[in-house]
Amino acid sequence: MALWRRFWGGTSKDIAVDLGTANLRIFLEGKGLLIHEPAMVAVNERNSNIVAVGTAAKDMLGKTPPHIITTKPLVKGVISDFEVTERLLKFFLDKIYSENFSLIPRPRIVMTVPLEMTEVERKAVEDAAFAAGAREVYLLEGVIAAALGAGLPVRESTGNLIVNIGAGSTEIAVVSLGGVVNKRTLSLAGDDFTKQIIQYSRDVFNLVIGEKVAEDVKCQIGSTQDWQQPAEFEMRGRYTLTGLPRQVVVQDTQIRESLYKSVHLLVENIKAVIELTPAELVADIYENGLIMTGGGSLLHGLDRTIARETDIPVRVVDDPITVGIRGAGSLLGNVDLINELSLPQAGSRSR
Repeated sequence: MALWRRFWGGTSKDIAVDLGTANLRIFLEGKGLLIHEPAMVAVNERNSNIVAVGTAAKDMLGKTPPHIITTKPLVKGVISDFEVTERLLKFFLDKIYSENFSLIPRPRIVMTVPLEMTEVERKAVEDAAFAAGAREVYLLEGVIAAALGAGLPVRESTGNLIVNIGAGSTEIAVVSLGGVVNKRTLSLAGDDFTKQIIQYSRDVFNLVIGEKVAEDVKCQIGSTQDWQQPAEFEMRGRYTLTGLPRQVVVQDTQIRESLYKSVHLLVENIKAVIELTPAELVADIYENGLIMTGGGSLLHGLDRTIARETDIPVRVVDDPITVGIRGAGSLLGNVDLINELSLPQAGSRSR
C-alpha cells in the first residue's frame, strides 16, 4: 500500500498557493502561475451558497442586496472565516485540475504564510488546505518566498533585508541561512493607504468615495515624491452636505499629504529593524541594499524615500506583486529543499 501511495503521489503535480488578504495566487508545477484573482467570495446568507468567487465577487463589491455578503475570508493575512477560505481554495483547485487533468491524485501544496503567525493560525491554514484536497501541506514564510522569487541567495550566510508591503500587512525581515534573523510586522499596508485616501476625501472635500475609487486614486496619482509633472484625478462620490453625487478634482500633493504619516511610520520601523540586526548582517545589507516586494512597493517614489531616509540602496523587484508565488513555485518538485525552508508542521498529520 505504501509503495502504491508513493507511485500514485509521484504522478501528482505540486502546487504553490499564495493566500493573501487581497489576492489568491496558485502556481502549478510545470505550468506556472495559473490563478491570480481577488481573495474574495460573495455568499448568499439565505442559503449559505457561494454566489461568486474571485474577480466576479470583487465586481459585486458595494452593489449587492442585503442578503448577499461580499467578504474577504482573510484579514491581515490570517484566516477569519475557515469555511469560506476552504471553499475558496477548493473552488480554484478544482478549476485548475479540471482544466489540466482528468484523473489525478491529491496534490502536495506549498502555502506562503505571514510572519508572526501563531501555531493555531498555522493549523487553520493547514486544515483549510487539507479540506480543499491537499495530500501534504508545507508552510513557507512569505518573506522567504519573496526572497527566492527575487533571486536572493537565501541559503547563504549573507544578510538580505526584505520589505514586503502587502494589502493587509507589511513585513520587514532580515533573511540569512534560509531563515529569518530579525523581523517586524506592521498592520500598516496597502489597504491602509486606500483607507487614508477615503478619510482624507471625507475630511477635506466632504466627499464619500468607495474603495474602488480610492484604489484608483492611489494607483494613478499616489506618491511619496513629486511627479515630473503635477498630476490630478477626478474623484466621484456622494457629497455629505447634500447627499447627492459630486465630482472633485484632487491633486497629487493632497494625496501625498494624506499618506505622509503612514510612510513616515514605515520608514521608522525599517530603521528599527536595522538597529536590532547584528553588525555583520548590517554590513551585508549596506552592500546588497534593501529589497522591496508586494503591491504596496509600487507606490510612486516610495523606494527613493526609503533610500534617502535610511542611506541604503533600495530596489523594487520585477513584478513585486507575484514575486512571492514565483518564489514558492521555484521549490516545487524539490521535496528536500521544501523541507529545509518550510516551517514545522502545526497539525497532527504526518508528511
